[in-house]
Amino acid sequence: MEQQNEKKVFLTGGTAGIGRATALLLAEKGYQVFIIGRDAEKLKDFLDDAQRRGVKDRIASLLQDLSDHTALERILPELWASHGPFHILINNAGLAFDGVCGSDPDNLTYMLHTNLEAYLLLSGFFADQMIKASIEGDIINIGSMSAETREGKSSGYVASKSGIQGFTEAFRKEVNPHNIRVSLIEPGAVGTDMQDPSPEEQRELEEKREMLKAEDIAHAIHFTLEQDRRIAIVEMRIKPLRQFI
Repeated sequence: MEQQNEKKVFLTGGTAGIGRATALLLAEKGYQVFIIGRDAEKLKDFLDDAQRRGVKDRIASLLQDLSDHTALERILPELWASHGPFHILINNAGLAFDGVCGSDPDNLTYMLHTNLEAYLLLSGFFADQMIKASIEGDIINIGSMSAETREGKSSGYVASKSGIQGFTEAFRKEVNPHNIRVSLIEPGAVGTDMQDPSPEEQRELEEKREMLKAEDIAHAIHFTLEQDRRIAIVEMRIKPLRQFI
């Protein structure tokens, strides 16, 4: 177990996949972690896991749907006051989405609210608060190599991840003068519940080096955070060795 860390992390999508692995790793490394998720059952399972690992005292949580921007605008100042000040924001929550042809407009809007617009809203709020508090913080956006491969069967998802890619680069230039680091991490295929293969099939793909583990991305996030403040990891693409993209 690492020593207590004064830095506080705000992490979205923290109950499953990359977010869950990251929250547990950072808590084990001594960070104080606040997670947001939208599934009560997954949150309970996550907290049970944190208890077994002996890090539950370093984790706080909230059930909240990130697509509800009105609620976010109300609760974010409250969370900053009650659990902050935060030094790190990790925008991770995301929904899978196929092509836009024949898609339900409400589902498309919901995905964009979650995958893209919440990133903008949260980044703006946390950067403003960090600047006011003179915090030299970190904002990490989890994108996807889909923004590069641009597969037609997932055009809606590609649109959201391409938006994150462009936003992160511009936002970095906006807040770097305030000594806030902004990083983009773009994974390839990762074994999470967003993937079509069953958990058993995912384990086989991991063994064949055709799929990453969520823990691989968690370690990349920790590496990014641990760099000296003179160093900014601007963009990191991580793919399985044998995913030929």
